[in-house]
Amino acid sequence: MADGCLDDLAQDYPDTAAQLRYARDQLWVTMQRGVKMEIQSLLDGLEGIFVPAGPSGAPSRGRLDTLPTGRNFFSVDNRSIPSPAAWTLGEKSAQAFVERYLQDHGDYPRRLGLSIWGTATMRTGGDDIAQAFALMGVRPIWSLGSQRVSDFEVIPSMLLNRPRVDVTLRVSGFFRDAFPNVIRLFDAAVQAVARYEEPGNSNTIREAVLSRQQELEDQGLSPEMAAQEASYRIFGSKPGEYGAGLNRLIENRTWDSADDLAEAYMKTGAYAYGQFKASGTAARAAFEQQLQGLDAVMQNQDNREHDILDSNSYYAFQGGMANATRSLSGKAPEIYHADHANPAMPKIRTLKEELAKVIRSRVLNPKWINAMREHGYKGAFEMAATVDYLFAYDATTDLIADYQYAQVSDALVLDAANQQFLREHNPAALEEMAERLLEAAQRGMWQAPGENGQALQDLLLEMDEAKETSGHVAQPAH
Repeated sequence: MADGCLDDLAQDYPDTAAQLRYARDQLWVTMQRGVKMEIQSLLDGLEGIFVPAGPSGAPSRGRLDTLPTGRNFFSVDNRSIPSPAAWTLGEKSAQAFVERYLQDHGDYPRRLGLSIWGTATMRTGGDDIAQAFALMGVRPIWSLGSQRVSDFEVIPSMLLNRPRVDVTLRVSGFFRDAFPNVIRLFDAAVQAVARYEEPGNSNTIREAVLSRQQELEDQGLSPEMAAQEASYRIFGSKPGEYGAGLNRLIENRTWDSADDLAEAYMKTGAYAYGQFKASGTAARAAFEQQLQGLDAVMQNQDNREHDILDSNSYYAFQGGMANATRSLSGKAPEIYHADHANPAMPKIRTLKEELAKVIRSRVLNPKWINAMREHGYKGAFEMAATVDYLFAYDATTDLIADYQYAQVSDALVLDAANQQFLREHNPAALEEMAERLLEAAQRGMWQAPGENGQALQDLLLEMDEAKETSGHVAQPAH
């Protein structure tokens, strides 16, 4: 933007003009430097030449100190998790979730399932764990100077003005490995709240722990072991293993029903972690006990640089947890998505609302489709991956409507221009998308495919005949 335009704008909107001038003179220049530095730093690293260090984080979350890119980024001090800034956001997000649930159901949430990842924790300083603390009614205490978390305090329920939320965490393998101190801190907080006596019935955590402890003692466990198992609230994959257990089943189509996916999720994540000596112990019964009582399942997203149909981790963790709860209890929990892209104003949507937003704003957006075409083979792969993740979310949550399947098939597979692009650059991606959409119809997820279903079948038949004629077999889209 030219100086003259900015000067004119400054007369009526001085703050806006100042921001635009900063973006033009500082941010744009720094971003351009990053493009060159990324390539040069890669070459320097391969040559064994020193690559300058720099902080990590998301520029879209205000971390402009991460620019220029192309530096050897360092992570965070795990003893500072959650940071004061993360706590501020966590409190806001927790309150927003409670208010949204109260509006939807006329009552407060009592038990919530939350997935926490290591990469997001590094980017944000611990938004997710801070949110979990806030929901439980626990406030971290930081040491002056170092800003490291040294302790915590239990907030009295009379100051919370709501019941405590019993939060069950499903942590990723990377979070387990990178933040063992945070796991111990959260477990200590659960123990403290379970011991915290207060009037009324607002301490749902204490009630749940004492009730379960009595059940376990009646089954023959010692009081010490019963108390420990009753307070398990942090679960993850077996030590040394990673993932949520669903990806391979979805990719290879080796499942018959949603219960198969639930079994894989529970089998993979049924290991309890905490400050106790046998952290990482198998705890299938405790995991199932927590899952079957969940009122809601929530997943946080900390930036706008991707969405929930960009990665298989979202459906595997969030969809996996929701599906396991439905399988165990016979009732699907409420599923929410917390948008933390703007730290000043976190937004809580239902997963159905978030999926509709992503499908409408990206998947069906001609601008995105055309942009993917510019990347040839890789762009076609991204289209196929998006269809895979949409299918998997529906397999685990049953939230994709027939009209959305129809719109996606029209835009990505049956559209003449896009189909021609796929045939030229990645025919395997075209075939995979058609097969995945037909699989949705065959499994009853897309209940009325109508003409689209027939068109997809005709397309696959035509591609098979072409391969037989040419003797060519399409390679996998990935």
